[in-house]
Amino acid sequence: MVSKTISKIFKCLLVLVVVASLIGNCVLIWLNTERTPKCPAQPANTVQPALHNERSNVFTDLSVEEFLQVRDYMSKIPGMNISTDPSTPPSADYLYMIDLSLPNKQDILHYLDTNGLKPAREATAVVFHGTNNNIKEYVVGPLPNPSYHRDVTFERYEREIPLTARPVHFGEEVLIEMFLQDVLKPVNTLLKDSFGLEASDYTAYYDGMPRVKSGDRETWISLYRNEEGYYIHPVGFEMLFNHQSTKYLSWRVMKVLYNGQYFDSLMELKQQYEAGTVKKIIYKPLPNYASLKPRQKPTGIGPQQFHVQGKRFSVKNNHIVYLDWSFAFGLSPLRSMRAFDVRFRGERIIYALSVQDAMSVYGSVTPNLMLTKYLDGSLGIGKCAYELVRGVDCPYSATYIDTFHFLDTGVPRRLRNSICVFEHDMGQPLRRHFSEIVFNSYGGLANTALVFRTITAVGNYDYMWDFIFYQSGSVEAKVHATGYIASSFALKDNFPFGHQVAENVTGNVHTHFINFKVDVDVLGVKNVFQMKDMEFVNVSLPWIPGRHAMIPTVVEKQLHTEQEAALHHDTKTPRYLHIASNKTNRWGHQRSYRLQVFSFAGDHLPESQLEERAMSWARYKVAITKHKDLEQSCGSLYNQHDMWTPAVDFSKYIEDNESIENQDLVAWVTTGFLHIPHSEDIPNTVTVGNGGGVLLRPHNYFDEDPSIHSADGVYMAPGSEDSCDNNRMACLAQETCSPVLEPFTYHGFD
Repeated sequence: MVSKTISKIFKCLLVLVVVASLIGNCVLIWLNTERTPKCPAQPANTVQPALHNERSNVFTDLSVEEFLQVRDYMSKIPGMNISTDPSTPPSADYLYMIDLSLPNKQDILHYLDTNGLKPAREATAVVFHGTNNNIKEYVVGPLPNPSYHRDVTFERYEREIPLTARPVHFGEEVLIEMFLQDVLKPVNTLLKDSFGLEASDYTAYYDGMPRVKSGDRETWISLYRNEEGYYIHPVGFEMLFNHQSTKYLSWRVMKVLYNGQYFDSLMELKQQYEAGTVKKIIYKPLPNYASLKPRQKPTGIGPQQFHVQGKRFSVKNNHIVYLDWSFAFGLSPLRSMRAFDVRFRGERIIYALSVQDAMSVYGSVTPNLMLTKYLDGSLGIGKCAYELVRGVDCPYSATYIDTFHFLDTGVPRRLRNSICVFEHDMGQPLRRHFSEIVFNSYGGLANTALVFRTITAVGNYDYMWDFIFYQSGSVEAKVHATGYIASSFALKDNFPFGHQVAENVTGNVHTHFINFKVDVDVLGVKNVFQMKDMEFVNVSLPWIPGRHAMIPTVVEKQLHTEQEAALHHDTKTPRYLHIASNKTNRWGHQRSYRLQVFSFAGDHLPESQLEERAMSWARYKVAITKHKDLEQSCGSLYNQHDMWTPAVDFSKYIEDNESIENQDLVAWVTTGFLHIPHSEDIPNTVTVGNGGGVLLRPHNYFDEDPSIHSADGVYMAPGSEDSCDNNRMACLAQETCSPVLEPFTYHGFD
C-alpha cells in the first residue's frame, strides 16, 4: 500500500516537472523570438535590375469606375432599351459583359518603345438583343467618360451572331429552376421514393453542352442529390427540354431517362412507374463520400517559407518586377490570366502570354455526358477566379491581388485575392557541379523563381494556372487540374466509358485540352520558325580505314508558311521548336527561344464531326501564325452554344497559309491530359500528374547562361567552405529573422 502511494506521488511529481519544463521552454522560445529581428518586408538594398514601367497601364484591366461608366453609357443609348439587371429574361435586351478592348499591337509598341501617343482606352460591351434575336459586340470609348460606340460584330466575326449562340445567363437560369420545379411536380412521389428529392426544393442539376444542331437549345440535364460535391451524386434521372424560345411558357419537356429507360414524357414515366412496369430505383441514404471535410481532425502544418531579406519582387498597379524580369498582367473574365510586355534584362521576350481555352470531351452511355463537349472559354474561365486560400492555394506569405469583372453581374464584381504572386524555391538546384578531378570546387544556384498564379473553379473542375519566371531567362506556362469529376448513374452498359468510383456512380472518361497563346517577340517582330532534331548518320572513322560508326547529328529546318507550321497531335513533331531572330549571338548562331511542350493529351475529336470546328485549335500541338489583331483568341464566347457554325474557327487562321518568314509570329500551344477516372478521384482529383504546359527557353539567345550573374550563386573551393564571400548560405544562421505573418482571412463565401 505504501509502495503504491509513493508511486502515485512520484508520478505526480514527474508530471509537474514535465509541465514546468514545457512552460520554461515556451518562455525561453518566446523570449528568444522577441530578441530575433523581424524579417523585412522589402530588401534593404532596394536597387532592382528591372524597373516599373508606368506605360504598362495601357494593358490595365478596367477599373470599377470604368465598368460603371460603360454600363451607364450603354443603358442610356437613345433608341435602345438595354437592361443591366442580371435577372433580365431572354426576350429583352441585356448587357451581358464589359471587358477591356486592347488597342492594336502596333499602336501599343509605338507607345511603349518610341514614346508615341497613348492609344485610346476602350471597352467591349456584349449585348444580348432578345428583341432582335441576335447578339452584338460594341466598342465603347474613350475611357474615362465614353462618348461613342460602334458595332464591331461583323468586323470581328464576319457574320451576325444569333441569339441562340448565347451562354445561359442568370435570368435564364432563374427561369430554368422555375421550369424544373413546375414540370417535376407530377412525379414528386417518384423523386422522393427513388432519390429522396422534392420537386419543390432547389434542384441540383448538371446541364449538357452542346446540343444537336445550330440554332438548337434543347438541353439534357441530369438531376443530382443536393449535397456537397453533388457532381458525384447522380441519381439516374435525366431530362431533355426545349428552351429555344425566349418565352418561358413555350418551353417543354422532350424526353426523359429513368434508370436507363427512355420515355417520351414525364406523364408516360409517371403512368408506367405507378403501374409497376418500370424497374424502380429505391432511395438509400448514404454517407457523403463527396465531402471534403477531413476524415480526421487536422493537427499538422507543413513547412512554410519566409523571406530572410524581404520580398525580392514588387507589384505596382498592374506591373511586376522581379530581379531581371518585368511584366504587366491582367485577368480576362473569359480567358483567365495574361501577361504583357514580358522583359528579361530590359529586352522584350514575349509581347503577350495568355490562357485561351480549356476543352473536355466526355464519353457515356447516358445522354447528358454522351453529348458533352465543354469549352470553358465560352463559359468564362476568369470570372471563376475566386479567392485563394492563404497557405493552401498559395504560400501563406504570398502577395495577393484583387481583380474585378463585369460578366452577367449588373455591377462590377470584386474577386478578392484572386491572384497570388510569390517567389518559390523549386526544391532543386537550377544548376550545380561538384568537381574532385584536377580541380576541387563546387558551384551551384538554388532554383528560385517567381510564380504568378490564379485558380479558377469552372463548375466541377478547378484549374490552377501558373506563369513561372526563372533566373535562367526561361518562362513556363502550365496548368494543373483538380476538383470533382463529372459522373453519371451507373448502368450495366457504362463500363466501356469509365470506372465505377462509388455506389451507383460511374466516373466518365474524358479528355482535357488546354490552349495557350504566346506572342513571342525575339529582338523585335521580324522572326522565323525553325525546327531542330537529331538523326543517326553512318560515318567513317578517319583513323581506322574501312570502319564506320553510327553517330547522332543535328538536323535543322526553317518553315515558310502557316500550314507547314501547323503541327498536328497525331504526327511526329521535332523535339526542338524555335522562334528565332535573324540576329546572331557571339558564336554566330541565330538568337532564339525554344517552345518545349509538356502534354499527355488524349485523342482529339475526329475532324469529321461537325462540332470539331468549334475546337479546331486542339488539332495542333503547336501552330504558328502571322500576328493579326483580329485573331485575338482560338475561340469565342459563342462557340460552346453554336459549335456547328462557330463564330471563331481556329483552323481558318491557318487556311490562308500566309508567310511566316521574317514576320511577327504567334505560337498557339495546346497541351493536356487524358483522364480515365478511378476510385482515387473520390472525393477529388489531385493535381499530381494531371496537367501540362509549355516552357519557353533561351536557345543561343545569350552568349552564356544568364543565371551565372545571379546574386544567389554559391561557389566554394578548398579552404573557403566557411566563407560568406561567395556563399551566402554560410551566413544564413547569422541572418535568421522572425517572419511577419498576416492574420488568416477568407471572404470567399461573402
